[in-house]
Amino acid sequence: MTTRIAVLVSGGGTNLQALIDARNRGELPHGELALVVSNNKDAYALERAVKAGIPTAVCLREKGEDREVFEARLAAILQANDIDMLILAGFMAILSSIFVSRYPDRIINVHPSLIPSFCGEGFYGLRVHRAALDYGVKVTGATVHFVNEIPDGGRIICQKAVDILPGDTPETLQRRVMEQAEWVLLPRAAELVAQQLAGRK
Repeated sequence: MTTRIAVLVSGGGTNLQALIDARNRGELPHGELALVVSNNKDAYALERAVKAGIPTAVCLREKGEDREVFEARLAAILQANDIDMLILAGFMAILSSIFVSRYPDRIINVHPSLIPSFCGEGFYGLRVHRAALDYGVKVTGATVHFVNEIPDGGRIICQKAVDILPGDTPETLQRRVMEQAEWVLLPRAAELVAQQLAGRK
């Protein structure tokens, strides 16, 4: 039995591509990339999914719409596709505790720092790397963790350190953290959790 995975995305989908590449290399034997859902209809990640033969769905939060209404629509999409596990891969929306409670230890997220440093609400994208450089830390990295009701507050699954180099900019650091940590850790964590969930089916 494989674990049916939905990957939630908002942008370019580089972490999604890392998952697709891992699947193609046979490194995700217990997980099936069954669906890619975006809250941005123009996300390039959707094109990556189509090229990889993965079904897609768009779930937009309309202007002024309550989060509960948006999340109910998202939950319906996931249920209709028999999804067992969610991977947040650059998904630019914070999920409510009510939504998260439907998938206990079944939602994972990749964050571009060594949690508990430079994490929580407001820390995303280049902001994380800019904060690391401004603070003067010598080592940063990435963390894959379970998602709970606290942004970046769930139990850590795995981490990988990345050195900060002289002359780094937020952009160069972001790229190196992706290549050396995020794209390595996320497929590994996905398989680990998928294997655990498949064993419970």
